[in-house]
Amino acid sequence: MALKARALYNFQSENKEEISIQENEELVIFSENSLDGWLQGQNSRGETGLFPASYVEILRSRSGSNYTDYSSSPVGSPGHDSSLYSASPNPGISYQGSFEDDDDDDWDDWDDACTVVEEPRSAPGTNGHPSPSPYPAAYGHHQHAGYRPKPALERQDSMSSSKRGSVVGRNLNRFSCFVRSGVEAFILGDVPLMSKIAETYFIEMGSRGPQWRANPHPFICSVEDPTKQTKFKGIKSYISYKLTPSNFNSPVYRRYKHFDWLYNRLLHKFTVISVPHLPEKQATGRFEEDFIEKRKRRLILWMEHMTSHPVLSQYEGFQHFLCCRDEKQWKLGKRRAEKDEMVGASFLLTIQIPTEHQDLQDVEDRVDAFKAFSKKMDDSVLQLTNVASELVRKHVGGFRKEFQKLGNAFQAISHSFHMDPPYSLDALNNAISHTGKTYETVGEMFAEQPKNDLFLMLDTLSLYQGLLSNFPDIIHLQKGAFAKVKESQRMSDEGRMDQEEADGIRKRCRVVGFALQAEMNHFHERRVADFKRMMQSYLRQQIVFYQRVSQQLEKTLRMYDNL
Repeated sequence: MALKARALYNFQSENKEEISIQENEELVIFSENSLDGWLQGQNSRGETGLFPASYVEILRSRSGSNYTDYSSSPVGSPGHDSSLYSASPNPGISYQGSFEDDDDDDWDDWDDACTVVEEPRSAPGTNGHPSPSPYPAAYGHHQHAGYRPKPALERQDSMSSSKRGSVVGRNLNRFSCFVRSGVEAFILGDVPLMSKIAETYFIEMGSRGPQWRANPHPFICSVEDPTKQTKFKGIKSYISYKLTPSNFNSPVYRRYKHFDWLYNRLLHKFTVISVPHLPEKQATGRFEEDFIEKRKRRLILWMEHMTSHPVLSQYEGFQHFLCCRDEKQWKLGKRRAEKDEMVGASFLLTIQIPTEHQDLQDVEDRVDAFKAFSKKMDDSVLQLTNVASELVRKHVGGFRKEFQKLGNAFQAISHSFHMDPPYSLDALNNAISHTGKTYETVGEMFAEQPKNDLFLMLDTLSLYQGLLSNFPDIIHLQKGAFAKVKESQRMSDEGRMDQEEADGIRKRCRVVGFALQAEMNHFHERRVADFKRMMQSYLRQQIVFYQRVSQQLEKTLRMYDNL
């Protein structure tokens, strides 16, 4: 049933599925149930399309209250709470990564289907998540009651981005993730203050601007010994990894699904932090040696980034994941992490920022510069990934075959020289034959070499593809906050908003701005260290490789000296 509504703010459409609305404009709403923070309706000019639910109030002629104010809801929908505040928006549908309904779960009984991509409910995407839909354009293809958009904070893995193209430059409406994430509600002061906030994360001013305060108890964690194990008398098989955190120094054993559970908890909680993506899932061949080794290498890099991050490394759920060995305590900690209220927009309440003043325009310019940088870096990372992948293919295939052909040709020459014994010179024949075998050996060396150099490069590039793919959403949050500050100041100048309220919006925008700048600085710090290590390792291994090839050739050359 159509309802009348009034626009609270101006909204400018940015694609054909949306419509523009003006402040105080009367609208017609086709349904008051929003989809992921968007409503469909008609403006006063007769245009039909989508607009943010939190930008309108529904007018009601009956009962005491004359409207429903969507702006106080994180996603702007009564009865459709944001995933930031509820583990499962629909009680009848289990939420990715949430196990609230599994009362008897333990380490071995966690949703075994998560180990591989085999959920029939939707087409799988990378990392086991549903494939992303073109938001919000997908609404035009899912106008039925059974449609459920993807969870608001479920970022997509970018492990296959070399096939899809660049992930940083995707076209998202600048309001979409701002509304969905609940950051809009935080900026407007609609996120309720908790009576007691048990966790606090500090941002300090460093030489390069805002930065996260370092973890006072830094640690590292090894990932070792991937081992195939079984349960249910061999019916179920899985790989477990031995994790040994240096601050606990006692190993725990975790399966990939446990990593996946933690990853989803991180996405729910840390809205403004680029959480490193997990290595991708694989539906077949997951017990093959090469795949297990590849996953281990990438889990090591993932763990290094987790333990190096000043905020993620201190997260109670992460510490519980690394240290808990008791089954009963594990269940309690797991429930506690899943019921954490300081997630998403509420996480911003835990951040303490410096008192130093920052000009809003300077911050916006700094964010714009980082946005341009991250887009360019993503393009270059994708280019290097494609080149390195092709080089691996040539090492394993083309180079080896060409050297084998050359070796076989040399040996054919040697065999032909044996055809006329009176003129045959055994020393020369043997030297040529050995030359052929040497080039066959060199071919095998080329085939094995990517394991020593190119694999580490590709692993690092894959990790950074995931990290870079997170920043557009995070930057959109900051852009939405900037827009709110400018709009509130305009309304204050026109006498339609108290200056105190406008100052509150500006103050909360500073929290988002400081957090994004701190995350940018941490990214650059890690980028310098990681790419220095990657390039040094690659060049060292290249030098060793060509020295070994040179030694093989020099040894063969000496066989011709005394002929």
